[in-house]
Amino acid sequence: MFEKHAAIFLYAVSPVHMGAGQAVGVIDNPIQRERHIGHPCFAGSGIKGAVRHGFEALARGTKQDKPLNEVIKVLFGPDAGSSDLHAGAVSFGDAQLVALPVRSLRGGYVYATCPQALARARRLLGLIGIKADWPPLAVSEGQCLLANPALLSGDRLHLEAFEYAAREKDSAGARTIAADLAARALPDGEGYTFFRDKLRTDLVVLSDTDFAYFAGNAMLVEPHVRIDADTGTASEGGLFYSENLPPESLLVAPMLASRTRTGKGKDSESPAEVVMSQIRAVIDGKLLQIGGDVTTGRGLVVAKVVEG
Repeated sequence: MFEKHAAIFLYAVSPVHMGAGQAVGVIDNPIQRERHIGHPCFAGSGIKGAVRHGFEALARGTKQDKPLNEVIKVLFGPDAGSSDLHAGAVSFGDAQLVALPVRSLRGGYVYATCPQALARARRLLGLIGIKADWPPLAVSEGQCLLANPALLSGDRLHLEAFEYAAREKDSAGARTIAADLAARALPDGEGYTFFRDKLRTDLVVLSDTDFAYFAGNAMLVEPHVRIDADTGTASEGGLFYSENLPPESLLVAPMLASRTRTGKGKDSESPAEVVMSQIRAVIDGKLLQIGGDVTTGRGLVVAKVVEG
């Protein structure tokens, strides 16, 4: 039973390729998506694997009671094939999309979201004991709520090739949510000041239908070629396309902790509070690498842990 709960916000600082493992369309290497709404997501198993993989490097310099390899085994479970079997003490749920960067005629880009994504994020925060006083929002297709009138051309917001009628007088709720997200979701420090301020001012709420279009079609798609090892040139028929979640995307996932369960008696066990403290001390505000294409700089995300 998990006794301690937290939310982990993941903010992409590079394109992220969390691969789906199968292709059914024109993209050869698509990213993971939630089946029922089509929003990009990160599988919890992938998040846990990324944290485990980077824990040893990230934990250097922090105080640990045991050698790091023993701490990792206790927190995340033993390696596959180990004879010392027991469950890990930390678990990560799937990360769901909160906001997506979309190119804008004014301001470069905006952080686009929708009532559905915000309601799901608020529900997740509430379930793990984090109070989020976000007002319910309703937006019709072709309209938008926004916190920053400077993004408008006249009374219209232009995103990619589309325009949306702004409902400025109904945007107080969007400003409240934007301010709360900016305070919670990004790490402290001067390096993130610009992005906290931009998230606070440039959050745009679209209808669920309009946002779903961008969630499905505003990804970064890159062509690649396979190189023939003998000739050093492109292989015949070796062109393929990979999909990436764009940088500046924001997702949130639950993080759960229980007491350690090594089977060696209660004297060797640590309570859930200690487990959560160990994980938070190592990953909060730190850079993680999630997904594939690590050698090409993909998958860099910054973690922000918020406890209930």
